Amino acid sequence: MPQSAPASPTVLRIILGKQLQTLREKAGLSYEDAAGTIYASAWTLRRMEKAEVGLKLNYVKSLLMAYGVTDAGEIDTFLELAREANKPGWWHSYTDVLPGWFRVFPGLEQAASLIRGYEPHCVPGLLQAQDYARALTTAGYPSAAPGETDRRVALRMTRQQILSRPDPPALWVVIDEAALRRPVGGLAVMRAQLDQLIDATGKPNITLQVLPLAAGAHPLMYGMFHLLRFPAAELPDIAYGENLTSAFYLDKPAEVASYTEALDRLCAQASPADKTSSILRRIRKDYQ
Repeated sequence: MPQSAPASPTVLRIILGKQLQTLREKAGLSYEDAAGTIYASAWTLRRMEKAEVGLKLNYVKSLLMAYGVTDAGEIDTFLELAREANKPGWWHSYTDVLPGWFRVFPGLEQAASLIRGYEPHCVPGLLQAQDYARALTTAGYPSAAPGETDRRVALRMTRQQILSRPDPPALWVVIDEAALRRPVGGLAVMRAQLDQLIDATGKPNITLQVLPLAAGAHPLMYGMFHLLRFPAAELPDIAYGENLTSAFYLDKPAEVASYTEALDRLCAQASPADKTSSILRRIRKDYQ
């Protein structure tokens, strides 16, 4: 049984869901059989185990007993963790501008100890300057009201606070040179954005690499993605990617390994991290 709560309710809900799945499988119960003990559908139980819904305490208690957990102390501990998992994260106050498929990601991002990724189209959200983020948001949501745009930008800026907290995650990102050459918001906006990236290269928890245009074809020409690793041993590495209207979250070891291996090869093709600052300064001159 889990003993303490991780920082993010999202991660805790995932861990508890996996724990419920393990207990169900050890008890030899199918989804249908287990769901019958709480008078719910198998689909509801699947969503609980996948952390797609909150954990109803009466459901959790009944399931634990059905799975053979009878110790009152263990049940109380699990229920207390379920209460913590049901608490909303800070990002829930932005649900009006947060796509449903993205709502899990801020919690994972907040709980990660290592975030790696590849960004072919734009500067990654955790490193975007405010005016750059506003220009991207305006282009991405051209019909949005000004207040909605402000909210989207504020959400992105708030996400960035994880990089300056006392225990920040390690961030290691490869940015395609094409993303840095694409003018977003005008010359002044791009100069400020490049200045922010240059500053980021001096931070001990941030590693930036630029994939030069001359690198040609590479193993990740499918789009952006992130790999997240967590301090909680119960939680596997997760690969995350997105497109215009949806996202994917992969945690099967073989799938995550494929992304990890491809990113390792990409890092070998990219310019060394100790050259990134000079590359960014050279690109910045083109925005004078």
